Amino acid sequence: MGFRNPNSLLSLALRAPGYARGRPLRRGERNQCMSTETLERPRTRGPGSGLGGNWLVIVLNDDHNTFDHVAKTIARVIPGVTVDEGYRFADRIHSSGRAIVWTGPKEPAEHYWAQLQGAGLTMAPLEQH
Repeated sequence: MGFRNPNSLLSLALRAPGYARGRPLRRGERNQCMSTETLERPRTRGPGSGLGGNWLVIVLNDDHNTFDHVAKTIARVIPGVTVDEGYRFADRIHSSGRAIVWTGPKEPAEHYWAQLQGAGLTMAPLEQH
């Protein structure tokens, strides 16, 4: 028998996943060379960085939106907010100049922010908290 190169394509293929000891795997057989261990990557940034953390959707006071429009728009856009709660937000916006109307993950925060702005409300930039 001649010299056999352990790095030849055939040798590499026979050691690839789907082969067991130089032969194709049988149905239900597992390749013993493959590991099923899950490795957890170390955290490179602190908590609250990136998409995680809470993002604040803030409506600002202005001179062109009515209480009715602000209250009904907030109630229509923000899940779980009733029209009565929308009026309480409108009152807070009027009296303090701003109100946090929703807090949560970045993706829905961006969605609610865009809908409120599209309805004509004056919005502060999204803030991460």
